[in-house]
Amino acid sequence: MAPTSTPETPFGRALTAMVTPFTADGSLDLDGAQRLAVHLVDAGNDGLVINGTTGESPTTTDAEKAALVQAVLEAVGDRAHVIAGVGTNDTHHTLELARQAERVGAHGLLAVTPYYNKPPQEGLYRHFTAIADATGLPVMLYDIPGRSGVPIATETIVRLAEHPRIVANKDAKGDLAAASWGIARSGLAWYSGDDMLNLPLLAVGAVGFVSVVAHVVTPELRAMVDAFVAGDAAKATEIHQRLLPVFTGMFRTQGVITTKAALNLQGLPAGPLRLPLVEATEAEIEQLREDLAAGGVHL
Repeated sequence: MAPTSTPETPFGRALTAMVTPFTADGSLDLDGAQRLAVHLVDAGNDGLVINGTTGESPTTTDAEKAALVQAVLEAVGDRAHVIAGVGTNDTHHTLELARQAERVGAHGLLAVTPYYNKPPQEGLYRHFTAIADATGLPVMLYDIPGRSGVPIATETIVRLAEHPRIVANKDAKGDLAAASWGIARSGLAWYSGDDMLNLPLLAVGAVGFVSVVAHVVTPELRAMVDAFVAGDAAKATEIHQRLLPVFTGMFRTQGVITTKAALNLQGLPAGPLRLPLVEATEAEIEQLREDLAAGGVHL
């Protein structure tokens, strides 16, 4: 049974975009994925996004994606929302992944803006509508123009929000003005997709975040969002400011690289990366240690 949700927080408030652990030879580490999922939920996450960007989804097969979602569901599916990333730049393939995710039991879908093709807004509208029509699962849009090349315009988000199964937006646009209008006009549950903007987005109406740095600071991020929701903006701000070095350090290079380095330093399941991503250098690891220590995380 899926965890309880509300229209305001359909996937909870604190979510991690989980890495995909691999074994030393580069194959899928399902046991490691289950152990990492349990660790993250025990730390305070309401949900996990599997097969997203941080999960190296461009390099995993459809069969691996299904096996990963299934494994995580077995480990934590009664305690946390398990959301399957299904977005690609091919609508037909995305629909296949969406139906596959529903078959294996995912609680929801994350659908990124089609990348590389640079479709017009009407193409985005039809793409996301087709995903929402393909299954009975709730859908979280993922607006990240820095990777996709095309933003989802506020007008398009408002149109998409009319679909009963499009319930949320993961915002990695980095535009607080656009977010303010989108939240006010769409009524969607808004989730920060940019860790540095977790608190600023909460301040303009977001309900939570889908975080990368939560791999190392879930308790702190949980405390921040809980403080904000309880009306203690000062405490939330204090936590946010204390974590600034962590937010900066985890994105000095590509986020999966630093996240897996941090997890490996902690002895948590992560393993290597698949090309075209590469392992963190010794210099990058040392810088990461310094950045995390400045934010109170000692590895």
